[in-house]
Amino acid sequence: MCKKVPKSKCEEAVKVAIEVGYRHIDGAYVYENEEAIGRAIREKIADGTVKREEIFYTGKLWSTFHTPEMVRPVLEKSLKSLQFDYIDLYIIHTPLPLKPGDDIFPVDGNGKLIFDNVDLCATWEAMEACKDAGLVKSIGVSNFNHRQLEMILNKPALKYKPVCNQVECHPYLNQRKMLEFCKSKNIVLVAYSALGSHRDERWVDQSTPLLLADPVLNTLAKKYNRSPALVAMRYQLQRGVVVLAKSYTRKHIEDNFKVFDLQLTEEDMKAIDSLNQNLQPGFLDHPEYPYADDY
Repeated sequence: MCKKVPKSKCEEAVKVAIEVGYRHIDGAYVYENEEAIGRAIREKIADGTVKREEIFYTGKLWSTFHTPEMVRPVLEKSLKSLQFDYIDLYIIHTPLPLKPGDDIFPVDGNGKLIFDNVDLCATWEAMEACKDAGLVKSIGVSNFNHRQLEMILNKPALKYKPVCNQVECHPYLNQRKMLEFCKSKNIVLVAYSALGSHRDERWVDQSTPLLLADPVLNTLAKKYNRSPALVAMRYQLQRGVVVLAKSYTRKHIEDNFKVFDLQLTEEDMKAIDSLNQNLQPGFLDHPEYPYADDY
């Protein structure tokens, strides 16, 4: 929930979210705010609002650390930043290995990302070792297509299968095939950008439509006297998708929690299904990793 949010606002947002009732906090090494998140959670533990075992924290292995021997050290770095003994869920952030080094986004002289060549199965074995060591409770993946998931699932001597696949998922990119595949493998689909693609000019075509301005969502929002955002999130919950809601204002954090007070009809769900455009997530525009078109 704290991606691309100033550290000071992130810390306060996490405290507010816990006060409101949220227990799942989604973070990542690349967001560079794990110290702030850790402080916020520890404060709410100290004041008696929650216990550590009631918090479900998700961390992510960044792409410059796919080399197997780098997996545990960077996880331990996150644990130190958070001041946690363990992370509840640790996932591979993307299937795209990047050149190892100090740069989070290593680029060449033309400003193009420098990719690395690392066997995802070897990375997964290092993730399994972290689970065996008790550093993480569960392990999963993010931004994987079905072929990459199958590569892990079919890996010889697989100890633990991915518990989830976290992907961009919203009514304009509803990931129907991926959802069906994950359900068939008992893998949870987790939706980020559930309110539409982020608008980062580096990755996203600025001419793409704004989901929350969609007439269908707004008509349903008026029908139920709710916001288009709540309608979009409720749609996902009723499909069996876990929703990540990103916000750092108390009003939006409180409003998003009202998603459980809404129930969409079958007709509503079909209307939202019809909005799918299979919009390609911009940052995965890489020839080796087709994503939305073939799931």
